[in-house]
Amino acid sequence: MKKNFVSLALGAASLLSACLIGTTSRAEDITIDGKAFRKISVAEYRDKMKAGWIGQIAGVCWGAPTEFRWADKTIPEGDMPTWRPEMINDAFGQDDLYVEMTFLKTLEDYGLDVSIRQAGIDFANSEYMLWHANNEGRKNLRRGIAPPNSSHPAFNKCADDIDYQIEADFSGLVSPGLPNNAVRMGETFGRLMNYGDGLYAGQFVGAMYSEAFFETDVEKIIRKALEAIPAESQYAQMVRDVLQWKEELPNDWEACWNKINEKYQHNPEYRQWSCSGKDSAFNIDAKINGAYILVGLLYGEGDLDKTIVVSTRCGQDSDCNPSNAAGILFTTLGFKALPPRFSEKLDESGVFSHTAYNFPALIDACEKIAVQALLRDGGSVVEENGEKYFYIPETPVVPSKATSCANPVDAPETGDAALFNEDELAQIKFRMYSDEEMLDRFFSGFRASHMGPDMDPGFRESYRGRENVFMTHPESREVGAVLSKTLTPEKGDTLVIVASHHQSGDQSGDYVLKAKGNGRELLNATVDATSVDASGWARFEIPLDEFAGKETTLEIVNEPNGWSWEAAYFAEIAIEKK
Repeated sequence: MKKNFVSLALGAASLLSACLIGTTSRAEDITIDGKAFRKISVAEYRDKMKAGWIGQIAGVCWGAPTEFRWADKTIPEGDMPTWRPEMINDAFGQDDLYVEMTFLKTLEDYGLDVSIRQAGIDFANSEYMLWHANNEGRKNLRRGIAPPNSSHPAFNKCADDIDYQIEADFSGLVSPGLPNNAVRMGETFGRLMNYGDGLYAGQFVGAMYSEAFFETDVEKIIRKALEAIPAESQYAQMVRDVLQWKEELPNDWEACWNKINEKYQHNPEYRQWSCSGKDSAFNIDAKINGAYILVGLLYGEGDLDKTIVVSTRCGQDSDCNPSNAAGILFTTLGFKALPPRFSEKLDESGVFSHTAYNFPALIDACEKIAVQALLRDGGSVVEENGEKYFYIPETPVVPSKATSCANPVDAPETGDAALFNEDELAQIKFRMYSDEEMLDRFFSGFRASHMGPDMDPGFRESYRGRENVFMTHPESREVGAVLSKTLTPEKGDTLVIVASHHQSGDQSGDYVLKAKGNGRELLNATVDATSVDASGWARFEIPLDEFAGKETTLEIVNEPNGWSWEAAYFAEIAIEKK
């Protein structure tokens, strides 16, 4: 059979003699010249791929109100939100969706053979807010650290986090029956921010989608996808564990959850690269959250609602996990088989935030990339009786190299491969210098400590009408971010702070702003929408006369106040004479 062609004109007799061909549009296995192929009509592919996106959207929107509100515990049944059809349109601002669409656009622009460096440039130029591995990877790219170094544990403290796992759905949705393509996409896009288990998590998710076009049994889908990641990895061990615990506890997902929690939450051996620390209740590691995807799939019993509810109730990243689980399950069924409540209210003209895609454009883009992947991997698009079919070759999947964040088998790239060259840097719109350099430049002598990764702390060129603004975010619910400086004040010196809170659309944050001198509290004020002026800023003046002539450590603390958009923005921190 010829390779890499979009239309094949075969006589009816020769085609019938080559393989068992029917007029059905359902997926099926066929053999041609002794080679195994999977056959699926383009119409059915589109129907299933469309369902996969709807599943992602429904899962993330349903689970969103619970995200990280339950850590190290399950969500009580009574606290599970109720699905309403209009919730589907909450998806347009979800990072679970628009980040992967950045990668899809790169594939549209440059094709399947796009280099990881070009993918990195496109990701560096994204303008949305990011967290954890995504944020660390993008900051590295903007600082000129080229991929794959941007994800290497030497540069990325969050490389085992969940990020590529929640963004890898696209890689499987454009790879029907092509798990090797999903693995390769992980090496191009997942390696921008993740490494080791963080990378394998996304490749595993992509491979599950790839199989879901041809298989409805979720356990078989999971076992097939397991072939796409290194067997010796902790992530693969997690998958095997969950499958075994499901067999031992076939009707008790909470008992299975307890086993997962005992090993992947409380055993530090499985949190060796946990960005929140090995003892934190908060756990965004890919392994434990990946386990919750599987719990939803295995204990959901093929029921759409139950799959989402169980995956959500496992807690931690409880909107991302049901999004993956639902996307895979919905793919097995196809769009036409979905209950209307999951799609009837979808605004197909709505554009996903930070992208050019509405829903129909998204579906068309995925089909375009899927055809390219099929042809590159030796398949074909064949027309039979006026309908087009994908003929997909069945080939063994080849996993990426086995490694881990805690014990990398490869050193970071060096020389020209380590950094973007001048031509590449010129393509990056948002160049970054270190926060330390920028903080010292605009707030002379101040240093930052105890800053958590949420909301991408650091410099902003502008915010609420002010330029060169520094944003902090508390390290945790208990530990506030600190800006500090040691100096010897003079008589009449006054510490001036101009601060604001997070405000973006309906998102309005607050926090407690404290100022201390040698440990003594000098200021304690809540900064929120009611305490700032019409421009969005509050000015505080704190006399330092009591410290005149004494070496003094000043501390400005962004203390959490309820853990909702806790960022503090500083437009001015200065010592003025009064």
